[in-house]
Amino acid sequence: MLPLSLATLDQLSQDVVRPAYDPRATTIGIVHLGVGAFHRAHQAVYVDDILGHDPQWAIAGASLRRADMRDALAPQDNLFTVAVRSGEGTQLRVIGSLRSIDVVPENPAAILARMVDPAVRIVSLTVTEKGYCHDPATGDLNTAHPDIVADLANPRAPVSAPGLIAEALRLRRAAGIVPFTVMPCDNLPSNGPTVHRIVAQYAALLDPAFGRFVETDVAFAGTMVDRIVPATSEEDIAGISEALGVTDAWPVVSEPFTQWVIEDRFPTGRPDFASVGAQMVADVEPFEKMKLRMLNGSHSTLAYLGYLAGYETVSAAMANADIEKLCRDLMTDEVIPTLDLPEADLPAYRDALIARFHNPALKHRTWQIAMDGSQKLPQRLLGTVRDRLATGASIDRLALGVAAWMRYVTGTDENGASIDVRDPLAARLKALGDTAGRDADALVKAYLGVEEIFGRDLRDNKRFSDAVKRGLAMLLEKGARATVAAYAAGDIH
Repeated sequence: MLPLSLATLDQLSQDVVRPAYDPRATTIGIVHLGVGAFHRAHQAVYVDDILGHDPQWAIAGASLRRADMRDALAPQDNLFTVAVRSGEGTQLRVIGSLRSIDVVPENPAAILARMVDPAVRIVSLTVTEKGYCHDPATGDLNTAHPDIVADLANPRAPVSAPGLIAEALRLRRAAGIVPFTVMPCDNLPSNGPTVHRIVAQYAALLDPAFGRFVETDVAFAGTMVDRIVPATSEEDIAGISEALGVTDAWPVVSEPFTQWVIEDRFPTGRPDFASVGAQMVADVEPFEKMKLRMLNGSHSTLAYLGYLAGYETVSAAMANADIEKLCRDLMTDEVIPTLDLPEADLPAYRDALIARFHNPALKHRTWQIAMDGSQKLPQRLLGTVRDRLATGASIDRLALGVAAWMRYVTGTDENGASIDVRDPLAARLKALGDTAGRDADALVKAYLGVEEIFGRDLRDNKRFSDAVKRGLAMLLEKGARATVAAYAAGDIH
């Protein structure tokens, strides 16, 4: 088959949705750092809707690590397919909003040139939690991070997201061009203020006056993003290409649900995001906290427990009634009481999440969600733990999620097989687990000593450590399925 491209759009199957505009007639107004599956199934779709009536907001993408996405999409004129899957079937849509992809390690100057273009008024990011080179426990820049060390030594050819943003802002300032708005779209608590602080701290290390400029003159728009996007499989590529009638080298798969809440902080202008379904607000933090704690917290919990219990996908794990009940009770009894969002129906949101987790068409792997837990736990579970501890409320299910992560990062599953733990701290966590052995007290003491994750407060909190030990001891002795069954039945004391 011929490849998907502008030249083959007219050969697509009739039921495939295609751009309602000519991508060649658009101009680039957004630079996006971190062109991965989530961005292509979320922000790029909203922008695709916008370009039908406002062509000045096309996206120039940047890959901070690898060339594989650029190499796959460049022969396709950067077109790609979003396959929206549910129990009712699959809807295919070709997206044209991504105009280019630069690979930062190959040529940092190319993406910097795009970021300095006065037509670019937004720089957005999906670089995952670890891509911000920060300390998840404090939210501050990690000055010992290898990428930050490299960028401080050679700031004109940066490789990190904070370094790229700072250098582009410096160049714009030197040229008399107003700053762009920075719009992080990752799962960080208070992602707007957090990224603002990280970039300002980095800039101040280069020049205190520049740091003050970033702090006072650059807008950072916080967001809350929500859509489940599993990794694309070879089977997905073959099936989607067959349905298209042309070959798409790297489509993305997603669920029908999508949500985007954006702080309206764009002094130099923005697309009409609200016209395509985004929600513009003055403060995104309550929505962000709701999503991080309810969706992401329960997602991580069921991913670790589900993986340990032998379930490859989220929907397979949710078919276990005990896992479903644990997730529901976690949200109802331990998470929702920590949230203050009168404009949201939290029980209805919980029920929608449970239904989304059950979607059998997504094939979202528990292993994929389990990645980078050292970066995710502080946002997804530990903030809720701290709030519950402060009021003396129960933390049993939250602590079980932490215990399941500890069991997972030992690197050996319940059958003695090796777990492919993908985490920036994987080697360190494995070494701690090897030293402690299968002793719950020793493991909990070792892992709680990782201050980048738990801080000193949780390390020294006996009620928290006791609750985690109880869950971990049960996981080690009885296994994940029996442990979840006991917790779901309330039989844990």
